[in-house]
Amino acid sequence: MNLFSMIKEDFLNVKRNDPALHSTFELLFNYPGLWAMFFYRISNSLYKRGLRFIPRFISAIGQFLTTVDIHPAATIGCRVFIDHGVGVVIGETAEIGDDVLIYQQVTLGGVSTSHGKRHPTVKNHVVIGAGAKVLGNITLGEYSKVGANSVVVKDLPAHATAVGIPARIIKCENKNCDLRHDKLPDVNKEIFQYLIKRIAVIEETVKTGDIKLMEKEDHELTEIYSTFIKSM
Repeated sequence: MNLFSMIKEDFLNVKRNDPALHSTFELLFNYPGLWAMFFYRISNSLYKRGLRFIPRFISAIGQFLTTVDIHPAATIGCRVFIDHGVGVVIGETAEIGDDVLIYQQVTLGGVSTSHGKRHPTVKNHVVIGAGAKVLGNITLGEYSKVGANSVVVKDLPAHATAVGIPARIIKCENKNCDLRHDKLPDVNKEIFQYLIKRIAVIEETVKTGDIKLMEKEDHELTEIYSTFIKSM
């Protein structure tokens, strides 16, 4: 696909999929993430032809106007949408597939100053929630999802969701499962609930000498513990 076809696809992708869009006027003036992709497409095209200063200059103009920082050497596929756009950073060796959705304040960054591949690889149909940080030479598998404000430092399998700091993987076999930022599991809360209830049961058993009490509560506690283990 040539440069102009990819730019056209970026604009059409927003028109097809963003429920907040009500007119072409809004598309032209209220979508900094879309314009960041526009500047990136041009700078990347020049960068691949061996130029260095001009692509970086175009990238700097795009960053100033949109507050989105995309290195012109990054590899970005078709129909990638940066929603709201503010504060997104995409590093030099980052690779992003097709139909990826990135929310505001996302960073695809490195963890070292060494040469070579040091930024993430994001496969097709990935969703990265607001404020998430994906760091290092890791891979987010197809249809995977990263919860808001999560910090991902390890590979994420396809059709899985990662949440937390550092991010823990929540299995999800259904590729059409929805990422609800208001319903992210709190694995730390779950393990604390387990520990508090376990201590309470032990204290009550010691106090009363009723072994059956512990056996009765074991089923509920086992479920809480199992949920925590699955999230690790």
